[in-house]
Amino acid sequence: MVRRRKAAKSAAVTPAEGTEESDASTGEINSIEDGKVFDYITGKPVAENDKERVRQRIARALFHEYGISVDDMEPDFKVKVDGSNKKIDIAVFEPGSEHAPENVRRLVVCQKELKLGDRGAYKMRDHEQAAKDLDVLKAAMAACENCKYGLWTNGLEFFFFRVERSRFDVKFKPIGDWPLSDESIGTRDVASHARLRRADPEMLRTAFRRCHNFIHGNEGMPKDAAFWQFLYLIFSKMYDERQPNDARRFWAGRFEKNGQLIDEQFDPAGQKAIRKRVESLFAEVKKKYSTVFRGAEEITLSDRALAFMVSELAKYDFGRTDVDAKGAAYQEIVGTNLRGDRGQYFTPRGAIELVVAVLDPKPSERVLDPACGTGGFLTATLAHLAHKFQEERGIQPGAESTQELRSIQERLAEFVKKNLFGADFDPFLVRATMMSLSMAANEPGNVFYMDSLAFPRGHLAGLEPAKAAIPLGSIDIVMTNPPFGSEIPITDPQLLRDYELARRPGKAEDDFAWGDGYQKSVAPEVLFIQRAVDWLKPGGRMGIVLPNGILGNPGDEYIRRWILRHTWVLASIDLPVEVFIVEANVNILTSLLFLKKKPQSVIQAEDLGRREGYPVFMAVAEKVGFDRRGNTLYKRSPDGEEILEDVEEVERIRMNGHFVERRLRRKMKVLDDDLPAIAVAYQKFRAKNKEPGT
Repeated sequence: MVRRRKAAKSAAVTPAEGTEESDASTGEINSIEDGKVFDYITGKPVAENDKERVRQRIARALFHEYGISVDDMEPDFKVKVDGSNKKIDIAVFEPGSEHAPENVRRLVVCQKELKLGDRGAYKMRDHEQAAKDLDVLKAAMAACENCKYGLWTNGLEFFFFRVERSRFDVKFKPIGDWPLSDESIGTRDVASHARLRRADPEMLRTAFRRCHNFIHGNEGMPKDAAFWQFLYLIFSKMYDERQPNDARRFWAGRFEKNGQLIDEQFDPAGQKAIRKRVESLFAEVKKKYSTVFRGAEEITLSDRALAFMVSELAKYDFGRTDVDAKGAAYQEIVGTNLRGDRGQYFTPRGAIELVVAVLDPKPSERVLDPACGTGGFLTATLAHLAHKFQEERGIQPGAESTQELRSIQERLAEFVKKNLFGADFDPFLVRATMMSLSMAANEPGNVFYMDSLAFPRGHLAGLEPAKAAIPLGSIDIVMTNPPFGSEIPITDPQLLRDYELARRPGKAEDDFAWGDGYQKSVAPEVLFIQRAVDWLKPGGRMGIVLPNGILGNPGDEYIRRWILRHTWVLASIDLPVEVFIVEANVNILTSLLFLKKKPQSVIQAEDLGRREGYPVFMAVAEKVGFDRRGNTLYKRSPDGEEILEDVEEVERIRMNGHFVERRLRRKMKVLDDDLPAIAVAYQKFRAKNKEPGT
């Protein structure tokens, strides 16, 4: 999917209350009043609420995932049920036909978005348990004599139906998913990679949440155990996509029983058939990726849960789904399950993308995150490179040929093998990162279980391979959000003696004056600054998340002196408190500090007084797209109304053996996020001001 954006025009008139703002000369709407959103189907303003959010998400999916034109959809379509008109949230009609009841082919009923609450889990129902909620949908489907399919959803539960009609009866058969717009079922019935669909980002996040919630809420598993079961299946799915079509096993199809087609997902015998296929697949996965799996892992889900998850994930082509979309969906699940107790605050995606944009890694550069957590910086680097590869060849995202897609994936996999590295002190996070890289590039990569602050000493299993792969002084780019906080100090005297920044600061103004001995304890983020610089080649670049105190506290002046002696400061960007309040419930102000390592010859020359000034980029991010409660924020006009922008979405959909390109122009609200603009401003700054040392 490609989005081409054009900035909305400035407001020309002040709207009356209850209207949308428009350009006086063209009548074009440029802003929208609070509490409204533009309907994806009609392009007109509608009231925004919990139910409307679900409907808009489904409407997007009908276009992007199922290949249904918005011209063949209608919201709030009236169907006569039992003598009265019922508004059905979305009706889908025979392509190109009149929007009349006899032309209805699919119906969607939406309920308000289901909130998981503090427990973070919901016991999801089957079709029988939800029967009462499904009555309106079934009655409307029966009333539209040519309707074939139905869907009821509250944003987390999805109940799909196929209608079977006879002379005397109408039956509603549960199915695992709808077919695509050309009526081909994207399952084993059509055993082709082309029948899998590229995931819409919102729907992929929903699918991941559904899978994880089903295990946690329906199986009674603790969240962390549910998470690992989920990852085992994700890994199996990725491996299965790389097999020849006739060897594929990660699917949930249909079989004939008593003269009827039955979805495997809903039949005990079918569920056992799914288990047999997937368990044999997972056995191969464990052998193939022995660096990730210990060999004793098992799929312990019930037959029902396993069938549910396979059906949910099998529909998507992960290989064709955008790296950004997969990374965002994965990080949303992993971040809520593997949050550590050693100051590990997983970095919000917007901040990660800003760091990657500023550092702008090249395919030939070696990239390391020595405190990689769940791998956010590493997968964002892959997304950054994927976009570069597309731009090089003039490829629109989502419009790649199979050959072009394979070429990009091969380049990403090669980069992961040779130039992408991670390390973490938590073995569970190491495995989670390797699985994330496998999802992004089909390679688990080089992620080491070790203590980066103790490197090149230590005792953990990843130390020896790390010493061979990433010796100090061998890295082009370091990007990291280290664990920080005075409550987790480093106190090991032997470790502290490895760090100049652990020495007692001197009182002299001289940049390299130190007092006697070493401090008894040092916050880990201070040592991570030096360790990151140690890992860089001369001229190497780094971006690090730091608490603001390091850059401003009088008692931390010695740290700033050390930084200025050993590096050039490329940029300093202040982040608002919302960043970590929302992500980690931590009320702390942070900055992104970007540095470039000086060669020893430059340090020696500057020690002798031969210093040259250079410009430093500085910025303050006031908004990051959400408030302290995590609510999305949009840009507003001086009158307080939300500003709109023109967006063209382009989707290439395979139908009847051919690719069809569909374009959709819509108005969208503009996220109130300063970070993308800061990334652009930095590139403009660099275009005018060369990096020091070049």
